[in-house]
Amino acid sequence: MGLERTAVREAAKSSKLRTVVGFVLIALGLAVFAVRLQHEGPYAMPRGGNLFGGVGALLLGGLLLWPGLPRTFGWIALVASPVVLFSALYATMAELDEVVSLYATDRAGWPAELRLWIVDREDGAWVGMARSKALEHSLDGARLDLLRRGETRCVVPTLHEDRPTVRAIHALKVERYAVARAAAAIGLYPREARDAAVSLRLDPCPSEAATGG
Repeated sequence: MGLERTAVREAAKSSKLRTVVGFVLIALGLAVFAVRLQHEGPYAMPRGGNLFGGVGALLLGGLLLWPGLPRTFGWIALVASPVVLFSALYATMAELDEVVSLYATDRAGWPAELRLWIVDREDGAWVGMARSKALEHSLDGARLDLLRRGETRCVVPTLHEDRPTVRAIHALKVERYAVARAAAAIGLYPREARDAAVSLRLDPCPSEAATGG
């Protein structure tokens, strides 16, 4: 009887843990999509790792809440949940502050919406990214649409690779965005710009600059 009671208690604890984690995952999965509604302008659908975090959290959360889930699979889902949970949490936090959309094309010619953190200096607005990403989307010198604060305007990104500029822009991002500082504190975001990073100044398109638009 003692062993049976112990087994029942362990099963109850496992069921409660699965329920709590399941609801947390579903809440975070919904947050990945809902947080983007706070930004003005067209809705920006999560992509890549952010989409994985949102959809993965919803699916895994639903699986954990399924009453018919075998106990073994329940433990496997619990073990996998921290990875999905972190991905969904980061995807949500990254959108809490200002994020802009830069509309470009990839190497195959497909439209691409780049969601980016942005900082302002006296010489203009700046974004940063990996050099490979900037080259893949042919950003340097292209005329592109930038969605910021609900308004779309034409910009011409100018790529800068000199390390003082790249380090300065990265430092401004870390200073401005709380999620960057939090991620840097636990080693998941670089405190200083990596060697592969570049910065891009988003200059107004010549016609807009000439008319003051």
